[in-house]
Amino acid sequence: MNSISPNLNIMIKASEKASKILIRDFGEIEKLQVSKKGPSDFVTNSDLKTEKIIIDELKKAKPNYSIISEENGTEDNKDEKNTWIIDPIDGTVNFLHGIPHFAISIALKSNNEIISGLIFDPIKNEMFYAEKNNGAFFNNHRIRVSKKNKINECLFVTGGELKKELALPYRKSGCAALDLAYVASGRYDGYFQRNLNLWDIAAGILLVKEAGGVINEIDLSINENIKIIASSPDINSKLLEKINNF
Repeated sequence: MNSISPNLNIMIKASEKASKILIRDFGEIEKLQVSKKGPSDFVTNSDLKTEKIIIDELKKAKPNYSIISEENGTEDNKDEKNTWIIDPIDGTVNFLHGIPHFAISIALKSNNEIISGLIFDPIKNEMFYAEKNNGAFFNNHRIRVSKKNKINECLFVTGGELKKELALPYRKSGCAALDLAYVASGRYDGYFQRNLNLWDIAAGILLVKEAGGVINEIDLSINENIKIIASSPDINSKLLEKINNF
């Protein structure tokens, strides 16, 4: 196993602790699907509980770090150079429908660059993580982006609304964090989407870069309306051509 920083270790522990709630709640959702009330209030509750566990764990270790999170918003603390960026459930709609494709995403931004990122899919027990200049990993094995260079042999992934139908083999999975993790591990060959929030993609940006992939320039000081195009270097120019103004 590669050596990991104390900060990444904290992130892993926090996500594993929070995931216990998610796994339990996900089991309940399958029962709630049939109830009149429906699961949406329940999901908000799962989001909040998961986020609270993550924030509590991170604060115990680093009380002064600032925080940006989906439910809680921005919390500026003494240390403004270091910020945790947290999405407690990315893929909430999947979660809500009892579809096991969602993830916890935690990133650490230091001096306006992402230096640690973790994406954990608790249902499949798949953990993706990366640290700056230290490579990207999936369950402790080193990962690389795909090497395919014929666009018709590739599989891409997107989300949100497309302005036009694209002549590309692609999926819509409903979980931006896992989309990026899957690009990093070579399952997908590329990913493109508009109108994203920073917490959806912060960890994934680093994973793709550390796995040898390429990503458009992203301003990390902005929290919303982010456009992302990520892929392997081999297919990037062909992908850009195909999705021109998607």
